[in-house]
Amino acid sequence: MFRTALRNVLAHKARLLMTVLAVMLGVAFVSGTLVFTNTISDAYQKSSAKGFDRVDVAVQPRYQDSKGDKVGKEAELTQALLKKSERVPGAASATGVVTGFTAIADKHGKLIGGGWQSEGGNYWGANDPRYPLTEGHAPHGRNQVLIDSRTAERAGYKVGDTVRISVDGPVLTPVISGIFTTDDGNVAAGGSLALFDTPTAQSLFGKKGTYDEIDVTAKAGTGQSALKSQLDQALPHRLVETTTGQKLADDQATAIAQGMSSMKQGLLVFAGIALFVGTFIIANTFTMLVAQRTRELALLRAVGASRRQVTRSVLVEAFVVGAVAGVAGLAAGIGIGAGLRSLLGSFGATVPDGPLVITSGTVATALAVGIVITVLAAWLPGRRAAKIPPVAAMSSVHAKATTKSLVLRNTIGALFSAAGVAVILAATTMNGSDGEAPMGLGAVLLIIGVFVLTPLLSRPLIAAAAPVLRVFGVSGKLARQNSVRNPRRTAATASALMIGLTLITGMTVMAGSLQKSIDKMASSAIRADYVVSMANGNPLSPDVARKVAATDGVTASSPLRNAPSRIGGETEYLTGVTGAAIGELTDLKVDQGTFTVSGTKAVVDEDTAKSHHWKAGSHFTAHFQDGEKATLTVAGIYEGNELIRGIMLDDRTLSPHLSDPADMQVMVKTADGASAAAKDKLVTALGANPAIKVQDKQDLSDDIAKMFTLMLNMVYGLLGMAVIVAVLGVINTLAMSVFERSQEIGMLRAIGLDRTSVKRMVRLESLVISLFGGVLGIGLGVFFGWAAGELLGTKMPTYELVLPWTRMALFLLLAGLVGILAALWPARRAARLNMLTAIKAE
Repeated sequence: MFRTALRNVLAHKARLLMTVLAVMLGVAFVSGTLVFTNTISDAYQKSSAKGFDRVDVAVQPRYQDSKGDKVGKEAELTQALLKKSERVPGAASATGVVTGFTAIADKHGKLIGGGWQSEGGNYWGANDPRYPLTEGHAPHGRNQVLIDSRTAERAGYKVGDTVRISVDGPVLTPVISGIFTTDDGNVAAGGSLALFDTPTAQSLFGKKGTYDEIDVTAKAGTGQSALKSQLDQALPHRLVETTTGQKLADDQATAIAQGMSSMKQGLLVFAGIALFVGTFIIANTFTMLVAQRTRELALLRAVGASRRQVTRSVLVEAFVVGAVAGVAGLAAGIGIGAGLRSLLGSFGATVPDGPLVITSGTVATALAVGIVITVLAAWLPGRRAAKIPPVAAMSSVHAKATTKSLVLRNTIGALFSAAGVAVILAATTMNGSDGEAPMGLGAVLLIIGVFVLTPLLSRPLIAAAAPVLRVFGVSGKLARQNSVRNPRRTAATASALMIGLTLITGMTVMAGSLQKSIDKMASSAIRADYVVSMANGNPLSPDVARKVAATDGVTASSPLRNAPSRIGGETEYLTGVTGAAIGELTDLKVDQGTFTVSGTKAVVDEDTAKSHHWKAGSHFTAHFQDGEKATLTVAGIYEGNELIRGIMLDDRTLSPHLSDPADMQVMVKTADGASAAAKDKLVTALGANPAIKVQDKQDLSDDIAKMFTLMLNMVYGLLGMAVIVAVLGVINTLAMSVFERSQEIGMLRAIGLDRTSVKRMVRLESLVISLFGGVLGIGLGVFFGWAAGELLGTKMPTYELVLPWTRMALFLLLAGLVGILAALWPARRAARLNMLTAIKAE
């Protein structure tokens, strides 16, 4: 039986090729994801570990927790603590570390590093071992700076050039005194690093006389643990905590692995979808192969093979196919992993150097996935074949499944579909995250139900295409009959395409609706012409708000200054605004009271008011960072949104209690409204700062649109794998269907159907099946998009369903194109059949 199974695999190489390709693509996606994420994770871990080579113990400030009415804050690492650290017996040296956001502009004034990875720090002494100099000398004063070699190379800077730099507000124009090399992971990932002398860094980053961290190196013969113990005894435990360099490296490696985990899981979800779609193709292929070999299997039963042996022979074939697909998929996956890594460079991101990481787990996963998926998909066809009575099969008495035999399947499908719809509708009535799990469960039940019902749905939906098919005469009529001849096969072929289009359509509906709701939110909540903020989301210097207010043409402006406070034993963030101007800059719906912000009068969003049981006129006590307190009055309660929410009070009430005030953004209204001239005035007033964004409402919407567009393009690309697998499924089904109908096609040719008509018949059959899958997928996608939107609407009052008709038409057109392309080879093969040979075929 084993030899027979192997001989069957070799005898049907062409028929099984598409199955191997379908499995291989799914396995390649899985193994490529594992290779890519393992390679990136390993490169970053090794790169970050180098950064801790010169740190034996790190002394870090301990956060003083919020207790009672006291606002929590971080302890300060003073010069005295640095000296104490340096004097412990096992310490060789101690270095004070200061870090903060630092934007570097290129020679055209554009920000280098994208903002999020633009860092700055201090260069310790005249020769800092952390940052080996390749050119120049250490910086001295505010007019000198060091930049990393990668940034210098990308921007074309050299020692002696003047560079534009911004920390949190004003633009600095220091001279590059030197260039250094670094193992910093952010720099390796395309960011930038600028270094000042220590006093300048402390001043620029708001750390006058203090440090963010103290790195201590051990004397020869002193271990990290011993040095840590000595530091713990010498330093005040309530102010600082100590961590060994090895622990820091391990924690960093864990953090990197966790960060890559979410990416890995996301990619594996799409790989799973591709494999799930591939499962239909495998099951379809083996069902057809078994049907074609009914007499052969019956003969094996007649000469003594048991049912188990027949089933096992089919499973052995599946094992061989799965093993070949697994090996090929692993090889392709290694190529995909290497390609994805190279692709990062085309997006401007670089990765630390390192080899491709191909673990034994990746190899085992690739082979296991290929073999297990194929064997499981082939088990049911093999079991079904073994049940056919030998005499019936050899006499061709065994009939194909009729519509009546689908009654049980249709009943099960209807129950699953009804349960799925009911659960989804119930989830739409729930609040926010409470409905997420039921929504997911309902979606799974509905997809299973529709898949089970697809044979039943195929008849009426394909019959709807009959008027169009009549235009093509006999070819169209035959194509429609062939499409519904075997409902199970049609269903399995169409379902593969249906799943991909369901996900693509659902994501498109959600993205378009979210974009519309956020646009609506911005236009309804903000009256300001411009919003000024940092490129990386960090706080702005208070100087920015002052410069904006003094700019010619500005009629109203207000910073949004955030600060923590303690209210009723809980931490609540207060937002300081210019009380006299905030009403002109926002358009928030007030549910109770009036929108009055002045003195001790504050306005509160409805969620915060509800959590504290406040109403208009309620009084509450706020405890500030400096330990002082004030009794505030709720003047009004407004409807908050994703852009504006929380407790707003007058900046003149809040700022005196802040030691280091910082603004998240500044809202601006100008005399002539939003215009290119007004924007230029603001940009010029802020010194053409590369780190500061000046955005009108359209810019804010465009920023959000970019995020959704990027997300959608990623989803389209990833789900494209599932669509490719679905195409292979259509090709495979048609090719084997042509083989099955060789005698029938020969008879049609003999009675006058020419080659062109045969090609047209196969193409129309493929087109109808693909459009059937497309209609089901788009319909389900719209339903899921609507349901998910209803859930989001509980958190976002401005949510509005938007149906992307143009894109849905494009998706349907794509489904039709898939059908036409998939039919090219099978149609050509059918037309080239020798009619006499085909008539004699069994």
